[in-house]
Amino acid sequence: MSTEEGAEQTPVPAAALLRVITPHTSPEEVAAIVAVISALGGGEPAPKPPRSEWAHPARAARTSLVRSLPHGRGAWRSSGLPR
Repeated sequence: MSTEEGAEQTPVPAAALLRVITPHTSPEEVAAIVAVISALGGGEPAPKPPRSEWAHPARAARTSLVRSLPHGRGAWRSSGLPR
């Protein structure tokens, strides 16, 4: 057994995420800043917005429940006429 395998890993301290550079800052002010920053986010990611029905692939399919689309000779002209 080598010394590397038997030795426990010592945790590396994390770098400071917040550094106060004002010398006259009170602990209450630091706590208020930390509370505001922690309330801003970092929780769950925002939910995806709902998919627009205008972009739905089913809109590409042309169907009519009442009548079939005109077809054949003169179909383009008759498609605009009232029924």
